[in-house]
Amino acid sequence: MSTTYIYRLPVEQTQWKVDGETTTSFTWEYEDGSEELLRLYSKGKKQQWDAAERLDWTLDVDPDNPMGTPDQVVAIYGTPLWNRLGERDRANVRRNLQAHTLSQFMHGEQGALMATAKIVQTVPSYEAKFYAATQVMDEARHVEAYSRLLHEKVKLAYPITPSLAKLLEATLTDRRWDMTYLGMQILIEGLALAAFQRIRDSSPNPLCAAVNAYVMQDEARHVAFGRLALREYYPQLTDAERDEREEFVVEACYMMRDRFNQREVWENLGLPLAECLEAVEHSDMMKQFRRRLFTRIVPTVKDIGLWGVRVRKAYEDMGVLEFADVDTAALLENDNRVAEEFDAKRFVKRQLGNAG
Repeated sequence: MSTTYIYRLPVEQTQWKVDGETTTSFTWEYEDGSEELLRLYSKGKKQQWDAAERLDWTLDVDPDNPMGTPDQVVAIYGTPLWNRLGERDRANVRRNLQAHTLSQFMHGEQGALMATAKIVQTVPSYEAKFYAATQVMDEARHVEAYSRLLHEKVKLAYPITPSLAKLLEATLTDRRWDMTYLGMQILIEGLALAAFQRIRDSSPNPLCAAVNAYVMQDEARHVAFGRLALREYYPQLTDAERDEREEFVVEACYMMRDRFNQREVWENLGLPLAECLEAVEHSDMMKQFRRRLFTRIVPTVKDIGLWGVRVRKAYEDMGVLEFADVDTAALLENDNRVAEEFDAKRFVKRQLGNAG
């Protein structure tokens, strides 16, 4: 079925085109590159997988609660509005909220596909081009996985949100290769990792949890890729150049935090918008979730050297400065381990099934 028919809101155009300047960078040096990036490239080659085979698409998904998450994670849960809703309406809220979340994952992965293809073209070093090439395949696979989950299981989707579209456009249209890294590898991918983790670790539905676990295994490498490349490059910037990038980080982080309210869902469901947005703003669950979104971003921004007064002040204002000392390497290694555990569980289940 065409995606057009499962979108909950009208899509004015099926193609979104952004204008931007790109400088193609060839390199004639094929040795003496970054050993860390080359090791990451080797790891990226070995960890390629097939979404059609690694995931068990025969698993059922409850159409009223695809991820199987408790109502307590719904921002309007426990409010007078929620209490006025009947069970059928609550199921509709769950389904639409989860479809909206998965849709943004899918659209964001397509943005990552475009951004990484651009990195292959623009980044000056050969070892970075090599690794970015493996990420292009990763991102195509991620779009495939989320698209299949939405089309075959949830059967509902939402268009890209204006805030995500704005951030993707800023990332894709800047001609400087490092800004593509910064916008995609550090900010968007970092935010996505925290959002994926919530589903991976809390969803009792094995298919939804597995999709996010396997995507996270790849994304962990992607964030490491951005960290390695920018950590080497940013010490070379002038103060003015570094200040410009820090301003971009601050604006992007505020935008990601403040516009994470799923406004489109409340409007589509015909619920009182002002009441919904007020509930989202004051929801303890949403406050905690918004903070957790920055667990991957803050320490990486610090690590790559964008740690001026403006950035620190912004993170202090957001209440996320404490994440600066999070061990990102340990988190990324854990993402890899959890994905392998999902594989092990599926292997055991398959073997038990064969024995029976």
